[in-house]
Amino acid sequence: MKLARIQKDLSQEQLAEVVGVTRQTIGLIEAGNYNPTLKLCIAICKALDRSLNDIFWED
Repeated sequence: MKLARIQKDLSQEQLAEVVGVTRQTIGLIEAGNYNPTLKLCIAICKALDRSLNDIFWED
């Protein structure tokens, strides 16, 4: 998720604002310390123009 956010030239705060959460929430998701709801996952994917698999699927 962090790489996709950086490629989209967004800060954690900017992404948080777009999806309606705090910057801290984005930081926790990127660090793997927060399990976002499906609704939030979809909002993040739409904001980053990526699929759920691209952002959240672990190989």
